[in-house]
Amino acid sequence: GADHRAHKGLNNRIEGSHRPTRKREKIMGRFKSQQQAQRFLAAHDQINAIFKPRRYRLTANSYRHARADAFSLWDDYAREMTA
Repeated sequence: GADHRAHKGLNNRIEGSHRPTRKREKIMGRFKSQQQAQRFLAAHDQINAIFKPRRYRLTANSYRHARADAFSLWDDYAREMTA
């Protein structure tokens, strides 16, 4: 009586756990190699952590302040890089 879906990977927990990463890779234009994808994702995750604080842990006001701080920090970094 178990529901079994026959498509490759649907019942594979390992492939399911990689789904968010693979979705990001697809959106970013398909990398040519696994190393290129890893380099991008390593940098992307650090930046993403700054701009997307854990929303479920914050009140709306705290979230807005965290986002404003992140953009302020990013502007400072951008000014340093162009100077």
